[in-house]
Amino acid sequence: MTAFVRAHTRLSHASHVPEIQLYLAEDAFDLWEKVEAEVGRTGLAPPFWAFAWAGGQALARYVLDHPEVVAGKHVLDLAAGCGVVAIAAAKAGAARVVANEIDQFAIDAIVLNADANDVTVETVFGDMVDGDAGGADVVLAGDIFYDKAMTGRMMPFIQRLRARGATVLVGDPGRAHLPREKFTELSRYQVPVPKALEDAEVKTTIVFTPADGG
Repeated sequence: MTAFVRAHTRLSHASHVPEIQLYLAEDAFDLWEKVEAEVGRTGLAPPFWAFAWAGGQALARYVLDHPEVVAGKHVLDLAAGCGVVAIAAAKAGAARVVANEIDQFAIDAIVLNADANDVTVETVFGDMVDGDAGGADVVLAGDIFYDKAMTGRMMPFIQRLRARGATVLVGDPGRAHLPREKFTELSRYQVPVPKALEDAEVKTTIVFTPADGG
C-alpha cells in the first residue's frame, strides 16, 4: 500500500509545522473513491491519513516548541492519521515513538512520512483504546472527540493513563463532544485548514491536558 499512498499524494509541508514533510492529498473525495476502488469495496472511512488535521498540527507544534514534554520518553501517538504528531515527538528527542492506527493505509503513510523526515517511528495496527497505551510515558492524541461514542471510550482510557502517571495531551479544534470541563488548556493556535474538509480556512485549535480530578 505504500506505493498507493505515494502515487496519490505529494510530498509537501503541513501549514502549521513547516519543519515536517508529509505525503498529503489535494482532494479528499477523489482520494476516497480511489481507496475504495483499490480495496474493492465501498463504505470505508475517509482517508484521514492523507491530511494534516488541525488537532494534530497544533499538538505537533506544541511538542516541537516544548520538547521537554517528550524528550527521552516513550511516546504513543494514538489515532495518528498521517503521523505528524509522532514525527514531531521523534524530532523533539523522544526515546521511543509509537504511532497507532486502525487503517492500514494510515500505517503505510506514517512509514513513508517518518522516512521523509529521517526519524524512527514504530507503528501498531489495531484498536488500543481498551488497553494502557503499551506502557507509554506520554500519550498524544489529535482530534479524538469527534463523536459521542468515541468520547465515551476515550475518557476512561485517559483516566487509566493518568492513574498510572502517564502524561496525556490532546489537540482539539473545537469539536462538540470534548468534555471541556475535564481538561486544562495549555496553548491555543490558529491553524490553516482545507476549507473543503472543515468548512473554514482557519481553526482555533487548543492543546489540552486532563484537569486534576478530571
